[in-house]
Amino acid sequence: MVEDPELSELRTEAVEDFLKAVFMLQQRYELVPTTVLAQRLNITPPSATDMAKKLADTKRLKEPLLTHQKYRGVRLTALGERIALEVLRHHRLIELYLVRVLGYTWDEVHEEAERLEHVISERFEERIAEFLGHPEIDPHGDPIPSLEGKMPSQHHLTPLDDWPMGVKGVVARLLDQTTEKLRYLEQKGITPGSIVEVVEREPYDGLTHIEVEDERYVLSQTVTRSIMIANPLAESSE
Repeated sequence: MVEDPELSELRTEAVEDFLKAVFMLQQRYELVPTTVLAQRLNITPPSATDMAKKLADTKRLKEPLLTHQKYRGVRLTALGERIALEVLRHHRLIELYLVRVLGYTWDEVHEEAERLEHVISERFEERIAEFLGHPEIDPHGDPIPSLEGKMPSQHHLTPLDDWPMGVKGVVARLLDQTTEKLRYLEQKGITPGSIVEVVEREPYDGLTHIEVEDERYVLSQTVTRSIMIANPLAESSE
């Protein structure tokens, strides 16, 4: 994607992981603190700060990959975002391919995709996308960036914690994708495409009673906040 040889040399796995992490955290932070990045990437805060300075160095790079404000945090530049979206596209296409074609379960694919996202070529990525029918979401309901670096909108989604009682909704995305959480939800039939209905909320402890395929389950607020719901009527009218 990028022809600058200096930048090509800079695009190591660690750099791509760093840019991807910044992109994901920018959904919550205007400027992403390096301490938060360090925690996300399981590195030391000084290492995160050093990487941020390296990628924001205007003397070294014709076009920096991010901006860094001391004591405040970092934000991707347009070029940094392009690279982050490219890596994220690789990751999510690989996850979907592993599930649909190779028979992986949805809780197995993240670590495989983490390794493969850095090594596949753009040609291979496009072949996967074409084979899968140019999908817009991965197995967990996460949006797949387009080839042009555009992210499909998911503004219409509502956390299950805020979903109205007595209204059926479609599970569209799962924000917590730890292996344990995915297996827990799958055991209850809560996967993208499942129809759920909130039947009761307990007022004091945050517990929510839901119905999925005629079965009732009780979920904690931590879980319901991580399940994103779409209105099936709104989806069918689009």
